[in-house]
Formats: sequence, structure tokens, C-alpha cells
Amino acid sequence: MEIRDFRNHAETRLRDLAPGLLVLVGPNGEGKTNALEGMAFLFFLQSPRTSSTESVVRRGAEAAYARGEIETGGGRVLVEVEIPVRGANRVQVNGTRVRRKRDVRRQVRGVFFGPDDLVIVIGDPSKRRDFMDDVVRSLWPLKESAITAYDKALRQRNRLLKEWEGRGAPSGLEAWDAELMETGCALIRLRREGVERLAPPAGEEYRHLAGYGLDIDYAANVGDEPLEETFAERLAARRQDEIVRRTTLVGPHRDDLALAVRDLGARGFASHGEAWAAALCLRLGLASAVELEVGERPVLLLDDPFSALDPARRHRVAARLGERDQVFVTVADEGHVPEQADRVWDVRGGTLRARS
Repeated sequence: MEIRDFRNHAETRLRDLAPGLLVLVGPNGEGKTNALEGMAFLFFLQSPRTSSTESVVRRGAEAAYARGEIETGGGRVLVEVEIPVRGANRVQVNGTRVRRKRDVRRQVRGVFFGPDDLVIVIGDPSKRRDFMDDVVRSLWPLKESAITAYDKALRQRNRLLKEWEGRGAPSGLEAWDAELMETGCALIRLRREGVERLAPPAGEEYRHLAGYGLDIDYAANVGDEPLEETFAERLAARRQDEIVRRTTLVGPHRDDLALAVRDLGARGFASHGEAWAAALCLRLGLASAVELEVGERPVLLLDDPFSALDPARRHRVAARLGERDQVFVTVADEGHVPEQADRVWDVRGGTLRARS
């Protein structure tokens, strides 16, 4: 793995990375998370931390670079990403230019966890919808067009409602009703199946960690079969409200993911430690779901996963991580370096130095 001109990393190389628990340790601000973010580009072609590519390019450079070979069931896959200050990323897989993220995601699989994932548990429903869509992309990269198709239909329908100045229903609304229902039902079914795949392994991880369960349920805004009929009935029932409020009130853009700890909603009642553990276990459960789907374990990239866990739970998580194929973990506290670690690097000023 190599990153160059990436945030505070002028040039960082990690060679001959065998499977195991691999740990980057150092004070905050020295480049641990930056290195993990660079690795993430090899799997997702985007940052899990920011939507701006300009911010990842080292000051004074015109572009950042990430390059790495990933061992898969089908052989080694070489991914090379050039991230310019402005403009689209340039990506090559095994020397061939690719333009779509799904063309990479279907060949190499990774799962990223970071402190921002806490909002999945305690944040607004939109954060949980984003997570469910990430589950869909991770499990079935070639089906991610269902997400964009629904978003497009929703935007067009909302624009029609917003710009309508006449009386009664806007002209053309029925056509967008049909588009909304077709794309919405497809997305609902993908989200439902994704949550069904995710819930058992994520719940198992949480039970092992905490000793009690994490309940995970898809709270669909339109949920009853036959889905198309239910969707049409609900749209008809809310038609006047939509015209008055000038926005679409029915559809998967109003879904939620119900998370409960000890039979209480995690968003309102979970402690900080419980919420953190839930967010971490959702990502670990996703990794297990991906493994079951494709037959190989994804690479895990975990940014500071132990910071909000007590010592006993840190030990349990580390022991579980040690059973997986390849896991990269960052820690700021020397005391959080797991005894199960196979290799450790100290990080200072964007430079990694391996411990002997």
C-alpha cells in the first residue's frame, strides 16, 4: 500500500502486509487516520470522512495518490487512484481505467468504521438511511443504481410540487407518482433484505461485546405487502397534504432503522458506551454479511474503535478482531494497543515506523 501527497503524508509505504491485526499508534494529529483514509480510497474511491477531495491533497501538491494490491478470491487486484485538487478522480484497476465506483466495489471489499459512525445510532433518521444505503452498496455494488434512481425521481417530483402555482394537483404528478413508486419499491426491498442480512451478525457481535442484545429492525415508511398497492394508497391519502406542503411525504426517503438496547430505543436511552458499541457492531456485522454474500472476508479499517469502550470490552473486541483476516486499527493511547496485535507502527508527522 502506498499513499503520496495525501493530507500530511508526503510518501508512505507499507509492504508485505500479511493477514492479522495491524495497528497504527500515535498522538492525535500525527496522521494515523489519514493513513487509514488513504487505504479507504482503494475500496470506496472516496473519503469516509469528507465529501471534499480538495482537503485530502497535501498543501502545495496538485494531486494525492493511493495505490495498493488487494488479495481476493479471484487473485490480486491492483487499484490506483489519483485525487486531483479539482476535477474527477482518475482510477485504474489492474492497469485499466475505470469510471464507476461499483466497478471497483465489486472486485475489492472493505468496511470502514470511524467516530463519525456514532451518528448512525444517536443522529437523525437520515444518517440511518445513509447507513442502510451503504449496506446495499456493500452487499450488491451493481445494484446501487436503485438508490440514485429513487433520489432522481424524488427530486423531480418535489420540484413539480414546489413550483406548482395552480389549483388542484399539478399536471404530470401521476407520471411522477408511477416513477416514485417503481423506484421506491425497488429500494425498499433492497433495504429490507440488507437489514435482514445485517441484523443477525451485528446482534451477535453486540451480544458478545456487551452480554445483552442489540435489536435491529427496518422501519419502512411504506412497509406492507403488496408493496405497490400500499404505496399507491398512501400517496393518495397524503395527496392534499403534499400539495399544501409542496413536498413528497410518502416513500423510503422517510424510512428509519430501529435500534434498541435492552428493549429501549438506542437513540434516546443508550449510554455513550452502548451507542458507540452499537455503531461499531453495525460495521462489524456488515463485514460478516459481506463475507456471507461474496464468500470472502472484507478488509476492515477501524479508526479509534476502542476509545469509548471500557477495558473488558476493549479486550473482547480485540479478541474477535484477531479472528478476522486483515484488520487495520488506529489507537491514540498506548494502553489501547491490543495484545493480539500482529504488527504495530508508530505514527509521527505523517511518517510510519514499524516496531520490531
